[in-house]
Amino acid sequence: MPPEVAAIQPDVLVRGGGDLATGIVWRLSRAGFRVLVTELAEPLTVRRTVSVSSAVRSGVITIEGMTARLLTSPNDHEELGRFYANDEIPVVVSEALPSNRYPVVVDARLSKRNLDTRLSDADFVVALGPGFDAGDDCDAVIETMRGHRLGRVLWSGSAFPNTGVPGEVGGQSGQRVLRAPGDGQIEWLVEIGDSVQVDQAIAMFEGRVIAAPLTGVVRGLIHPDTPIRAGLKIGDIDPRTDLFERSRSHGVSDVHLISDKALAVGGGVLEAVMTWKSGRFTRHG
Repeated sequence: MPPEVAAIQPDVLVRGGGDLATGIVWRLSRAGFRVLVTELAEPLTVRRTVSVSSAVRSGVITIEGMTARLLTSPNDHEELGRFYANDEIPVVVSEALPSNRYPVVVDARLSKRNLDTRLSDADFVVALGPGFDAGDDCDAVIETMRGHRLGRVLWSGSAFPNTGVPGEVGGQSGQRVLRAPGDGQIEWLVEIGDSVQVDQAIAMFEGRVIAAPLTGVVRGLIHPDTPIRAGLKIGDIDPRTDLFERSRSHGVSDVHLISDKALAVGGGVLEAVMTWKSGRFTRHG
């Protein structure tokens, strides 16, 4: 193998591979950054068709022309070099921050609180949503709440606090999100992309039927092999059936497209990284 291939190293570490994180990965990779993604061994992703975390279970996934592949040997620099040489996004299973130091770390785990992110994690640290204070926990916070501040870079202070209520989509907010009624395992009777009617049986959970709370299109379902706990988000039904029909008429379903929210957040991360890279941001203290 040519030595220049083996020497390729990541520019940005993104912690988390869900749908919002995937918007970040897509934006950064399109701009020429080499991205490495870390994810849990059992991802809690719901929008699996547009999440690089799906590579953990399937081995590989392609989203809007971007291919993410599971990297089984994260310390194998030659294998990592092959990923970048093939223009692929490596996804590694790791709950903790890797021992290798990377120039930029993005906490995209969306835990609504700071689990372990510190300014010392990298030369430049970005975090998503509530639970972080720019200048204290990280260098920049990206707003994740829908509205005029969505995707904005905050160089001081915090994002809007978590309301506990999902953002409104098609006139629906909390009702469109499916949450586990208890601890256990789920068996889906529908697939992502299916149209469902209100009260239609869509899953079996520990011997009981789960019905669709509204009419719409199934946008996301947690992987059926994932052990789930009470209250966990397990599914998402989008009531905007007209939009899905229009997208299908153009040859691709919206369930296979990165969302407007994910792209906005990804744009904010890209702006923050480019601001730092240009030298217009300097960490103080």
